[in-house]
Amino acid sequence: MLYIVIAILMFGVLIAVHEFGHFITAKLLGVRVNEFSIGMGPQIWGREKGETLYSLRLLPIGGYCALEGEEEDTGDPRAFQNKSAWRKVVILVAGSVMNFLTGIVILLLLSIPTVSYDLPILGGFLEGYGVEDCGLQPGDRFLSVDGHGVWTYSDAKFLLDRAGDTVDLVVERDGERLVLEDLYLPFQERTDEAGNTTWRRGFLMGAETIPATLGTKIVMSLYEGADMVRLVWFSLGDLVRGAAGFQDLSGPIGIVDTVGQLGTETASTAGVGAALWSVFYLMAFIAINLAVMNLLPIPALDGGRIFFLALGLVYRFFTKRELNPKYENAVNAVCFVCLLGLMAVVAVNDVRRLF
Repeated sequence: MLYIVIAILMFGVLIAVHEFGHFITAKLLGVRVNEFSIGMGPQIWGREKGETLYSLRLLPIGGYCALEGEEEDTGDPRAFQNKSAWRKVVILVAGSVMNFLTGIVILLLLSIPTVSYDLPILGGFLEGYGVEDCGLQPGDRFLSVDGHGVWTYSDAKFLLDRAGDTVDLVVERDGERLVLEDLYLPFQERTDEAGNTTWRRGFLMGAETIPATLGTKIVMSLYEGADMVRLVWFSLGDLVRGAAGFQDLSGPIGIVDTVGQLGTETASTAGVGAALWSVFYLMAFIAINLAVMNLLPIPALDGGRIFFLALGLVYRFFTKRELNPKYENAVNAVCFVCLLGLMAVVAVNDVRRLF
């Protein structure tokens, strides 16, 4: 139960941080903010300070920062619609930036006990696989796999697991950067005496250990955050290609359940400290996930609004006229309804998985 409560509070914090990004940049750039709300539905608390109503609402499933003239020109010189394009972009991007920074701060805090980091190197070759002459040498440090940077120890294994039989690698050997293209390193099946089947490329991963100074912790936390962004993009690509299905999607209900299970199972095997570490690591991933998803060019999301802003600039460049906001509002309204429908279907799937 403790971890479910943490998960619910986690969503509230991430929403508050996201909306605060919109709120603070709007204030700094001279846009009137009518309301700053955490939660949706009926208001359970509210206080008006200056021109802004600060409110807390019943359902912890969302939140909003209501800007003056956000949907249409109200005639107020401080309305959102009356501001320049760069100010609008800054305000729209600020929510995702705050989510990303929140994820990085969590990762940095989780790294406090860390005393060293492992960088991936080639540990050696397995007998019988016939890849000793592929061009790699023991001690080579992996820098990239098929054009994707290797920043952390887990990167190398993850990227090599996704790669095909032929791999392009960049490694560091004796301080020099080497580009090794079209290395034939296929997965090969082996069955041991106990009947266990394995699929391996024929080499072992090793590690080069470096001390975890404050500077290293900051850099590695940024790398971890970049890794999470890349993982979101890979997941979206898998969804588009059909490698992942609709049944793999989860909403708030499924995520809360996952956090609860993760915390409970980790606590039973490794203790409460490890469970809290795992839960907050997942929170960092969700924060960065939200940052990426909100910037997708989908109407009703911040990225969709930025897309329409760019479309409006192109339209004005060629026609010397302003794009009527009613078209954007109509598309956003339809897509918002579709988004709510998608969330409802995902929620039903989450509930079905629970039972």
